[in-house]
Amino acid sequence: MPLHPRIEAVTERIRTRSAERRAAYLAQVQAAADAGPVRAHLSCGNQAHAYAAMGPDKDRLSEGRAPNLGIVTAYNDMLSAHQPFEGFPAVIREAARKAGGTAQVAGGVPAMCDGVTQGQPGMELSLFSRDVIALSAGVAMSHNCFDAALWLGVCDKIVPGLVIAAATFGHVPAVFVPAGPMTSGLPNDEKAKVRQQFAQGQIGRDKLMEAEMASYHGPGTCTFYGTANTNQMLMEFMGLHMPGAAFVNPGTPLREALTEAATERAMAITALGNDYRPVGHVLDERAFVNGIVGLMATGGSTNLVLHLPAMARAAGIELALEDFAEISDAVPLMAKVYPNGLADVNHFHAAGGLGFMIGELLGAGLLHEDVCTVAGDGLARYTQEPKLVDGALRWEPGAKETLNDRILRPASDAFQPSGGLRQLEGNLGRGVIKVSSVAPERQVIEAPARIFHDQNEVKAAFRAGEITQDTIVVVRFQGPKANGMPELHALTPTLSVLQDRGLKVALVTDGRMSGASGRVPAAIHLSPEAADGGPLARLRDGDLIRLDAPSGRLEVLEPDFEQRSPTMPDLSGNQTGLGRALFAAFRTHVGPASNGAGVVV
Repeated sequence: MPLHPRIEAVTERIRTRSAERRAAYLAQVQAAADAGPVRAHLSCGNQAHAYAAMGPDKDRLSEGRAPNLGIVTAYNDMLSAHQPFEGFPAVIREAARKAGGTAQVAGGVPAMCDGVTQGQPGMELSLFSRDVIALSAGVAMSHNCFDAALWLGVCDKIVPGLVIAAATFGHVPAVFVPAGPMTSGLPNDEKAKVRQQFAQGQIGRDKLMEAEMASYHGPGTCTFYGTANTNQMLMEFMGLHMPGAAFVNPGTPLREALTEAATERAMAITALGNDYRPVGHVLDERAFVNGIVGLMATGGSTNLVLHLPAMARAAGIELALEDFAEISDAVPLMAKVYPNGLADVNHFHAAGGLGFMIGELLGAGLLHEDVCTVAGDGLARYTQEPKLVDGALRWEPGAKETLNDRILRPASDAFQPSGGLRQLEGNLGRGVIKVSSVAPERQVIEAPARIFHDQNEVKAAFRAGEITQDTIVVVRFQGPKANGMPELHALTPTLSVLQDRGLKVALVTDGRMSGASGRVPAAIHLSPEAADGGPLARLRDGDLIRLDAPSGRLEVLEPDFEQRSPTMPDLSGNQTGLGRALFAAFRTHVGPASNGAGVVV
């Protein structure tokens, strides 16, 4: 199938825009590759330090003839998604030995749980943790002892941070190794109803706690289609996973077999062999376009509109908001997974999952097939499904038809003709909105603004019964320079209740919304942000705002708006305490949200 002209045009525009930066990046990758296997350049003293604790692997390491794999792990048992990684290094080391090589944990990276910090001061460190993860992984890889790397991470900022680091060491082959989603618990829509009941005072905290514990109940990622699971989709569409690895539950024989297979594959693609696949070659403009196509087709997390430009820039590629918008216009929404529907990712996987979706999108000419992946040449490999047959791992053809058309549909009969994200522009700046779960009649709203500088102020106004008419709730000074750009997901139950009461409501903010943002229209990532003198700082209570998602417009309709002086409150109170003072340099040097809110890239 010929490539869709819109996908081809966007890819060529990215290639042209990135030409100079990408050429310099590839030259750096080639220079490092030309230097040869890295351990050859270490002194005997260097190597003795590196191998001192490796016991039975010492002799093989010192010979330097077999591949040595570096493991960069985001393990901790605070994150349910990352708790399974505790046992992965032992599995990887043993698989490497059987294949004639060695493996070492190169280092660990921090991994915070946004589910724990939602609505808390710690959330103001969340976005910046992506850059800290990239820096930490860079330290791990700086030992320069590794012929390939295995990257263990799943959740929100962790995978983007690891990709940034992997791209920075672009001459080193990289295989990303997931842990998988937890098994299905309390359905997400039932959990959401309980949260709304609690927000209205209809039930007590005991019932809320009971519902939350029944939903988040075991090892693995949360089962809704938020940022963590969007990351896992992305790694498949971009060719960094073993095919079909994303949504296999942890603690299963198939999960362990896939981890072993990832190890074996990493051994096979080093510069010591005949199938050298440096990650800098995998991460080209086609891979990033394929990732954006997957984001739109699945109705994935808005957080990736921030992360993908930062990830791409680490590989010498420049993405822009209009790339997302144009791809969204061309790509149908093929999946309905909570919050876009009632199903969770386990149901999506059972219905045919990513293998079916990639096959459909390839057939429609909406993906680049001619890509380099860790599994081999061509994205068609990712239409296959891993299975254990008599204890042996095999890849067999995946589903050719959806097994549940309420969850997953073919490209020719999609839920919507275009993807789940829209770019917004107007005299309030540039931002994005996720519309895949917003009813069509709610995608245009014209209402007076109510201005807040903190999400807790919104909740207080709600509890006091102050929001009784159609309202556009503006929460400003939530951008990266102001306070680290926290997610405002804790507002979802409050705004949902107002909407269910018959009001037209929307959120406008220079902050973020969770990857699980849902039915309430939310114009987010507004740039330039209020703390940087952006237009949001000139808004006043009662200003009439028009949010028109179908046309991509966000406007304040006040004639004197452009002549006003911006408001600048004292932000010092939300920049200290609970580690926030440590990130002052990040807030000072961070880039705009429209470019990925990056510090290190």
